[in-house]
Amino acid sequence: MVGAPLRCHVALGANLGDLYATLDAACAALRELPGARWVAESARYRSAPIDSSGPEYLNSVVALEVLDDAPRAPWVLLAALQAIEQRHGRERPYRNAPRTLDLDLLLWGDRVIDDPVLTLPHPRLHLRAFVLRPLLDLAPELVLPGLGLARDHLAAVSDQAIERLD
Repeated sequence: MVGAPLRCHVALGANLGDLYATLDAACAALRELPGARWVAESARYRSAPIDSSGPEYLNSVVALEVLDDAPRAPWVLLAALQAIEQRHGRERPYRNAPRTLDLDLLLWGDRVIDDPVLTLPHPRLHLRAFVLRPLLDLAPELVLPGLGLARDHLAAVSDQAIERLD
């Protein structure tokens, strides 16, 4: 029996190279993922690096519809996201290093996962304006599992530099 579709969200960010082309290419790759159906991309935002240095980031969030009928489905999507990052030259020399592409699995419906490879909801999504703002573009009434309404966390990130782009 095939499971019901559910919504998952992926954060996209880049601050090295041609940022717009990279996010466009990443979105194209996400549209082609087997087992996932493209729903929408948020507005794009420019944001300052947090806990690091380097150029400003270009960020957005994408909503995908997936089937949760395989026990390892979230981990399979995570591996696909990491493969897309690798194709775009992603390196991980240290935490919060500048990057050509960063794809973070934020949410898998209302599922909570906490293991060494994957934590859902993403553990810092409610602490980052560059994630919350675009996420709320797509789902203004979103409830974060264990954290409450996403919009209720905006005040805590109001000091983070972020600009919505047209």
